[in-house]
Amino acid sequence: MTSGLRLPSVRRSSVGFWAGWLLALLLLPWFPRGVLAAPGLCVGPVCGDEISRSATHPWQLKLRVSDQDRHRERIVVDCRNGGISPQLGPVDRAYAAAVARRYCRLTWQSNASSGSPRP
Repeated sequence: MTSGLRLPSVRRSSVGFWAGWLLALLLLPWFPRGVLAAPGLCVGPVCGDEISRSATHPWQLKLRVSDQDRHRERIVVDCRNGGISPQLGPVDRAYAAAVARRYCRLTWQSNASSGSPRP
């Protein structure tokens, strides 16, 4: 004998789907933004992202670096000599320079044809 209280299996699964989405939307405001964001490239406690190449100077990269203390800043990197500008800032310069050098290696290597030396 079938009970009138049973829901068809398709209806039960859609109810579970929507209940899961509702729960996720209700819990979303309690998670900090840092948990949801994926970092770019990290060296130690410093991560870099939002990389862009200068149109006028192909050896110059611009990127945003941030550390675990939520300090953020934008830096400019000279990939010819590894120098970063500005020289002082809230993010540790040793780690920021390491992130910058790694970005320079990755971007210059990907733009060079196979077998040719990097500029």
